[in-house]
Amino acid sequence: MAHLTSMLGIWNSNPTRHTAAEDLQGLIAGSMIAALGLYLLAKVGLLTGGMAGLAFVLHYWSGLSFGLLFFVLNLPFYILSLRRVGVDFTLKTFAAVAFTSFLVEIESRFLVIESVAPLWAAILGGLLLGFGLLALYRHRASLGGIGILAVYMQDRFGIRAGLVQLGFDLVVMAAAFAVVSPQVVAYSVLGAVVLNLFLAINHRSDRYIALR
Repeated sequence: MAHLTSMLGIWNSNPTRHTAAEDLQGLIAGSMIAALGLYLLAKVGLLTGGMAGLAFVLHYWSGLSFGLLFFVLNLPFYILSLRRVGVDFTLKTFAAVAFTSFLVEIESRFLVIESVAPLWAAILGGLLLGFGLLALYRHRASLGGIGILAVYMQDRFGIRAGLVQLGFDLVVMAAAFAVVSPQVVAYSVLGAVVLNLFLAINHRSDRYIALR
């Protein structure tokens, strides 16, 4: 059985590399979990940091599709990604963003959430996003966006990537005050903290390298 799965590319005995089949299941699973987290946040009108946060702000302001906004906003960053981290990472990230955007739009056809407390949605949504991103990082992909720009700014101008990410998130949360209530912003900040703490604890660059 092990020999058969190895021949089919489902199992790879090399611990440092994934097969195409392993990458595919990782991208699908990671995108599905991340999309569920975003869907949960959207159900109670919350948002998060990064490019998804900006997409939420524009979605609440304009009424346009969140999935479409999230997909379109990420498009310019693929140019930087090609220069900074290569074709393989860029293609996987493009696929993950596209699939996640699609899933968020159709999630309500398969899952109906009638009621959820904003506090619980913030915590659970943050954790689900963290799990989804962790799966994508493990297979050298991400959900694109500001993280790519942050790495470029660090390389080009010497500005720490973490500061760029933090600065962008602060701008997103400040802009959110124009479209949602202060209480919603507070819950959203909590969700973002949960997400980032989860990644900080469980994601180590020497184990799971998303950006090279």
